[in-house]
Amino acid sequence: MNTVFVKKVSSPRVTLWLALASVYTLWGSTYLFIHFMTEKMPPLYMASLRLSTAGLILYLYARLTGTPVPGLKQWLSAGSIGILLLTIANGCMSMAIQYVPTSIAALISATVPLFIILFNWIGFSHVKPSRLSLAGLAVGLIGVSLLVRPANAGTASMNHIGVGIGLIMIGNISWAFGTLLSSRLSLPSQLISSAIQMLVGGVMLFIFSMFTENVSPISISEAPVKAIGALVYLIIFGSIIGFSSFAWLARNASPQLVATYAYVNPVVAMLLGWAFAGETLTGQSILAALVILSGVVLITLGKK
Repeated sequence: MNTVFVKKVSSPRVTLWLALASVYTLWGSTYLFIHFMTEKMPPLYMASLRLSTAGLILYLYARLTGTPVPGLKQWLSAGSIGILLLTIANGCMSMAIQYVPTSIAALISATVPLFIILFNWIGFSHVKPSRLSLAGLAVGLIGVSLLVRPANAGTASMNHIGVGIGLIMIGNISWAFGTLLSSRLSLPSQLISSAIQMLVGGVMLFIFSMFTENVSPISISEAPVKAIGALVYLIIFGSIIGFSSFAWLARNASPQLVATYAYVNPVVAMLLGWAFAGETLTGQSILAALVILSGVVLITLGKK
């Protein structure tokens, strides 16, 4: 679902749940495809191509369909959100998957709701979350803790795992702050705002890549077919559709409800790992999925 479709849906409730379904399913698949994209290519370089390409496509579409050019203030606002959500958070995740399995990455990402609710409570709205929302957070964390056992880390060294977890936590903090900030800044229309965020986020990642990775602007010509295919998937489904849906949610839904995607994504990542990467789907994994979804229900009921 993209922002063009969002505008055509008459019911706000239908729009809300379509956007959530998009973020739930498409973003759950991105962990596996980021791994495919970066296992033989520099992570920041590939992430920069993904984001800048998606942003350029969205920006051109917005202008061709009559969306006015935003002013400098709106450019700066959207660009700052793009740096938080994409340069920092997405860049950290792309690097972290070099050190930890995708299932571990999805599990650690489930701490995002804690930061969102904490920052919203102490620094933004100063409104204490409802008891149902807090209960949903607790149930959700119990569920994601069942998804991955320590033994699933494989042969990766503990030092590497520590680096990966640290990167993801930095990204989670940046993502939570950017999510809350996006509803408080003067941003342009939804479509072009998403485009600017991806453009700025991607360009900043490209600059960092040129200084920190052994790449050139045309290194994509050396990428294997698998990496190219994953890049195309992430541009279309992870960025253009998935990120546009998330950006709409960040401006139109409660922080508690937006945060529920971090509980569903690990379930999707687990199922994809079982289907395409040979990972084992156990009774414990199925139980964890049910517990996680129960947490989502509690947060949804308590979001007001």
